[in-house]
Amino acid sequence: NRFEFRAVGSEANCASAMIVLNTAVAEALQSFKQRVDALIENGSDKVSAILDVVREDIHTCAPVHFEGNGYSEEWVEEAKRRGLDCETSCPKVFERYLDEDSIRMFESQNVMTRKELEARNEVKWETYTKKIQIEARVMGDLSMNHIIPVATHYQSQLAKNVENMIDIFGEDEGKKLTARNINIIKKIAERTQIIETGVEELVNARKVANKIESEHDKAIAYHDTVAPKMEEIRYQIDKLELTVADELWTLPKYRELLFIR
Repeated sequence: NRFEFRAVGSEANCASAMIVLNTAVAEALQSFKQRVDALIENGSDKVSAILDVVREDIHTCAPVHFEGNGYSEEWVEEAKRRGLDCETSCPKVFERYLDEDSIRMFESQNVMTRKELEARNEVKWETYTKKIQIEARVMGDLSMNHIIPVATHYQSQLAKNVENMIDIFGEDEGKKLTARNINIIKKIAERTQIIETGVEELVNARKVANKIESEHDKAIAYHDTVAPKMEEIRYQIDKLELTVADELWTLPKYRELLFIR
């Protein structure tokens, strides 16, 4: 009971997906006709033959029919129970192009050969690796040269405020009045330390992955070891973004991106 209009990302091209979908539809229609013709040759009338093949296809496709929330964990568990592939790793998903059934489909429709599929997959894995590599380098630069300096500058301002309040009201009263600032100072120190350590680990993970010669294995290494460290760093930066004063934050905040013209 819904209609969704989907579009690919701004840098993406839908041609690759359409090649797969159109090839699959062509193979399905070809298979449908062959099976109907075979039943007719064996004595079935045309309508009965078509209905028999339709029933067979409905039964075959039943596992992918799901009326619940397809974005929920419920569907992930249900899909596993139905024997459907739930892989979310891009490098591993690309492997499906080289399944024997996939190769047979593309070759039977004269779309791509095995060698062409293998070559395209090499490009896919290399492209994935380079994108994550570039993003990781940019994240490291932003973290060390923008995020941490701004956060520590704000931290110094708060520390100066605490110091001034203690000078004015005395240590006990001053600390009581600046308890919130003291807590923020501590949180900033903890988060910046995690970010700095995370960037170092991120660099080391890239160095290890870069030594892998196989584009397939390198892409998987980037997905499994580099990308997760980026997520950990990003989490801490998002928290700092909500903490540091707007006038000090040098990068656009999420809410500000909504109103950029």
